[in-house]
Amino acid sequence: MQELPNIFLIGPMGAGKSTIGRLLAAELSRSFFDSDHAIQDRCGADIPWIFDVEGEPGFRQRESQMIDELTQLPSVVVATGGGAVLREENRRALRERGTVVYLLTTVDQQLKRTAKDRNRPLLQCDNREQVLNDMFATRDPLYRATSDITVRTDRRSPRAVVNEILRRVHRMVDPLEIARAQSKKVSQ
Repeated sequence: MQELPNIFLIGPMGAGKSTIGRLLAAELSRSFFDSDHAIQDRCGADIPWIFDVEGEPGFRQRESQMIDELTQLPSVVVATGGGAVLREENRRALRERGTVVYLLTTVDQQLKRTAKDRNRPLLQCDNREQVLNDMFATRDPLYRATSDITVRTDRRSPRAVVNEILRRVHRMVDPLEIARAQSKKVSQ
């Protein structure tokens, strides 16, 4: 069987990218990286501080550099920040260097999962639901255009999501599965 490619997780904040990424990497005996945590480790500062000092453009530049580095590593699972898809250079690096999985969730789930999180600068406002809806409207088309696979995470255990990702990624790289899928298309 062919070795699985790098796996890159994209999606909105609160979709479960970090939790699912850690489980997925453990299942595959691979290294796991969270691009936001890697940025914090390199800077020695948390994301809100970077936003305060450098603004969103400064953070996005750091994010692009980190994604470029992480996507070039062999045999990794990488969870990206929710806004990583806003830059074409990031979308291109992700698409060209591995299999991209869009973890899709509802705004209601995002609100629940991020309710007590003060480390999300874009949600430090009065109307978090409106901000999340606006981000979804902007980013969902980018997530869909960048991803190879879309997997819903709401009301599902992280283990169930990991199992679905593994099944679908294996199907993408297994030559027999590819041949079966192509023969189905021809016969239709």
